[in-house]
Amino acid sequence: MSGQPKIYAFKSMHRLVQRLRDDLNSQDFVLLYAYNGTGKTRLSMAFKDAGKKKITRPLHVGDTVGMPLTVAEFERDTLYFNAYTEDLFHWDNDLDGDSERHLKINSASRFFSGFKELALEEKIFAYLERYADFDFRIDYEQSTITFSRGDADYIKVSRGEENIFIWCIFLAICELSIEGDEAYSWVKFFYIDDPISSLDDNNAIAVASDLAQLLKKGKDRVKAVISSHHGLFFNVMCNEFKSSKSSRKQYFLHRGKEADSYTLRATDDTPFFHHVAMLSELQQASASGKLYTHHFNMLRSILEKTATFFGFDDFSACIHGVEDEVLFARALNLLSHGKYSAYEPREMGEDTKTLFQNILNAFLARYRFDLPALFPDDATQPSQP
Repeated sequence: MSGQPKIYAFKSMHRLVQRLRDDLNSQDFVLLYAYNGTGKTRLSMAFKDAGKKKITRPLHVGDTVGMPLTVAEFERDTLYFNAYTEDLFHWDNDLDGDSERHLKINSASRFFSGFKELALEEKIFAYLERYADFDFRIDYEQSTITFSRGDADYIKVSRGEENIFIWCIFLAICELSIEGDEAYSWVKFFYIDDPISSLDDNNAIAVASDLAQLLKKGKDRVKAVISSHHGLFFNVMCNEFKSSKSSRKQYFLHRGKEADSYTLRATDDTPFFHHVAMLSELQQASASGKLYTHHFNMLRSILEKTATFFGFDDFSACIHGVEDEVLFARALNLLSHGKYSAYEPREMGEDTKTLFQNILNAFLARYRFDLPALFPDDATQPSQP
């Protein structure tokens, strides 16, 4: 249909990565919205790996006696933040003394290339004080970090505080990369995946705004891909870049029908509401009959958001007055609280499928959403190697 956003289909993650890298040849940023379980973390690692090149260099005279005259090394171009970044840190809770708890650093990672020499405390704290009320000290010899609050030393911070601290370390390293510091001169791209998984909405806005300011400042030096499942964070990033007139691509990333296939739906010229894409997915699942228990949770989430938008006290107001209103509300209450796994989905029984389809159809009949086709037959297939 004329004027509809383009949809690009990819038969492999390799082709998807190549598309993102091609976009960054002409754009400052690429923004991706995707549900959890789509493969965002795997995509970030594939993007990083695509920038890895094996090189050989001659050994300097006197390097090693009796060794080959050349040595193999890897050149990289991507500094990434994802679930693996958080795994570079782990707690030592001092089980014997129960008093001197500290966070240990995997200093072998190239993430910490210039950590000791550059003494990053000041840069890290400049970010940390915006989000948290604790202090820290880095022991570079022992590769440990200790935290304090007021008169209390060696405190164990919460998981959310730990995550925001690690995020602030990443921001400090990004700043060094943008400034062209020698330790991070290899960085040409940032790939940032879901930095705010443990934050409330207020901090999500603050993190998105701070990140956008930093990236805009360094866009002539380092380009970036940012992926997230958090709708508010995604929209704040879009608005920040739009207001600065930075060049960017914005996509909704979706796992395709076939194994290891993906689609990108451009969202550059249309308002982005991820619940609309979610509704489209539910509609297509309903039409195909491939309905799983977690689809009830998705539908309940959409009704909750719709109720909030219209100022209703309860999500059931969204289906008030329809036939079987009481049955539908009870079903949504009960079936959206069951145990399920989005990664090992369990298919609904036939009666439950019919109930789900009736609720969805009643909701869509009342609220006329213009739903996108996530997998149209004429999806544009980019030419990829």
